Amino acid sequence: MKRSCPLFVPRAAGLGLVTAMLAACAVGPDFVRPAPPDTDRYTRLAQPAATVAADGQAQRFGSSPVLPSGWWQLFKSAPLDAMVRQAVANNPTLQAAEASLRQSQDNLRAGDGVFYPRLDAGLGASRQLPGPSQEGGRTTGTIFNLFTLSGTISYVLDVFGGERRMVEGLQAQADAQFYASKAAYVTLTANVVDTSIARAAYAAQIVTTGQLLTLEHEQLRLTRAQVQAGTVAYGNVPALLSVIATNEATLAPLRQKVSQTEHLLATLEGVTPALANLPEIELAAIVLPTDLPVSLPSDLVRERPDIMAAEAQMHVASANIGVATAAMFPSFSLTGTFGTAGSSLGQLTGGSGKFWSVGPTVAVPLFQGGTLWYGRQAAIDAQHQAAAVYRQTVLGAFAQVADALKGLEHDAEALQSQVEARRAAAETLDLLQTGYRAGLVADLDLLSAEVQYHQVTLAYLQSVAQREQDTVALFVALGGGWWNGPVPAEGGGGP
Repeated sequence: MKRSCPLFVPRAAGLGLVTAMLAACAVGPDFVRPAPPDTDRYTRLAQPAATVAADGQAQRFGSSPVLPSGWWQLFKSAPLDAMVRQAVANNPTLQAAEASLRQSQDNLRAGDGVFYPRLDAGLGASRQLPGPSQEGGRTTGTIFNLFTLSGTISYVLDVFGGERRMVEGLQAQADAQFYASKAAYVTLTANVVDTSIARAAYAAQIVTTGQLLTLEHEQLRLTRAQVQAGTVAYGNVPALLSVIATNEATLAPLRQKVSQTEHLLATLEGVTPALANLPEIELAAIVLPTDLPVSLPSDLVRERPDIMAAEAQMHVASANIGVATAAMFPSFSLTGTFGTAGSSLGQLTGGSGKFWSVGPTVAVPLFQGGTLWYGRQAAIDAQHQAAAVYRQTVLGAFAQVADALKGLEHDAEALQSQVEARRAAAETLDLLQTGYRAGLVADLDLLSAEVQYHQVTLAYLQSVAQREQDTVALFVALGGGWWNGPVPAEGGGGP
């Protein structure tokens, strides 16, 4: 059972010194922050300095020393920035987190009151008929009025530091809620950006599919003309109609996905889907950030809000051990009461009814049926749980950073392959269309080339969106940069 100060002083020390030293004591463990992980990287192999160049862009890791709090502005999209700010200003989940933070701060201020004397005043009026046995007599009691005016001042002597540990726990709980509100902020901004990119990608796929259908309808018109001219067989017409119907069938699911992203964005913005006014964002207008700040693991555990919240919960659990330990020791308080009483209100100002009392009170827990002992053991168990949760949070955070880093590496490789495949498909389609107009290429050959180009283009758009979304994932895994300064937002909110 650890104490943060000695219990005994030399006999020559006066009572005042003893009291002063006891007032500075606090039983239970003093909280020590967990040491950062002993590693300088997130992945098993050394992280490369940059990804391969894909679609003309390579992303460089660690080239920027600071992750800005408004990291989404690195995508250089004014409509995207406006949507994020709108969400920060109006999102109910973020507002609830901020209200919880204010509640924990007010609880801390309320807990601080234990360090001050407590002063109470009382005014009582009653009409009484005491029984003879109450006064030790045998005669019948007399009915009388009793008016009482009194004041009481009391002060808890926190000899073993239970109250200080309690306030320490409230401070740690306020810290935990502070970081929880930052985590909610980072999650909100990431969801808005991630969903906006997905919405733009679905819209781009709809446009690409529409362009393909335009070509196919033109091909259908030419094929029907050739059938009437007797140069091609009629069987080409139903084959082409089947392909057109198949491609048209892909539009409805894409439109449904666009609707779902818009409904989610409306919810994040704090409005109903019917009232949402979402700006259009083109996928091609979103600029891929190329300079990516990657913090050291030792910095990540001091910056990522969910890790800091888990650390604060460890502090809460540590302080609760001190509270439970102090409950096993005697408690001391000083109380003073002064007042006056009389049978009428006028007698309250007289001197005959004055009364007072002053003195210390000691409460010693002798037998509680194991309640205090096992209460302390439960607090120790809670600390072990909080420590395990902290370690798991750190492990999960490191895994997320590693996933994002590796994801960006592979995204670049996949995107470059899609760029090359799309270029080859476009060249093939262009050659076949020229040959088709000259009557040298069959309908089915051109149709096959158009379908291939369509599929490759859709895969290309998906790869572009995946690269941008994994960039968002890296910014979030690194903590969102909330500690690097507030981002102004209309209506409040923000870090």
